[in-house]
Amino acid sequence: MYESRKHRQPQRSLALPTRKPAGDHRPDWWIDRWMMDQAVRSIRARIHLERRYDIPYLAGYSRDGHVIFIDRHMPKRFVWRRQSIATDPFLIVHEAVEKSLIQLLGLHYLHAHQIALRAEQAAVRAAGIEWQAYDDFMQQYIKVIGDESLKRVPDNLDLTPYRDSHDAAELRRMRRTMVPGPKRPAKHKVHIAGL
Repeated sequence: MYESRKHRQPQRSLALPTRKPAGDHRPDWWIDRWMMDQAVRSIRARIHLERRYDIPYLAGYSRDGHVIFIDRHMPKRFVWRRQSIATDPFLIVHEAVEKSLIQLLGLHYLHAHQIALRAEQAAVRAAGIEWQAYDDFMQQYIKVIGDESLKRVPDNLDLTPYRDSHDAAELRRMRRTMVPGPKRPAKHKVHIAGL
């Protein structure tokens, strides 16, 4: 929800609805579960997923963008309202969007991260999950994973996010523990229309 200094109450008119609109008509901006499943399936067809390494900040991507890394300690599922929810699809959306914006458009990491976070949020909401519940779960693991000692960081992990965040101490720790990362061929040739 959004609020202003003058109006401390959340500005509900500015927030995107979290419930499906009534009736058969859906606005153009509405993202449903089927559409998000298709997007995740399309991304998964183009990347390799790797969960055998220590990845600060939960997830990352290889320098060439062919591999998305999720920290080996990150649970694959969380329980929300007695449902077991897979976390990988949401992290995959975030990392794929972020890497694409950095690699293809040359955005700074912090800008790309903000846009990717909104895409992750849309994916979570499309699955019918409360963002706050999902985010609370993730924040708990960012701290736990961030506090662990690194033992296996892939040497082909893109370090742009850590450099752009000016996290020199984390970069030093990562470089000391680097091991050979997976060398995977591209699953899909990137084609940019008009280039």
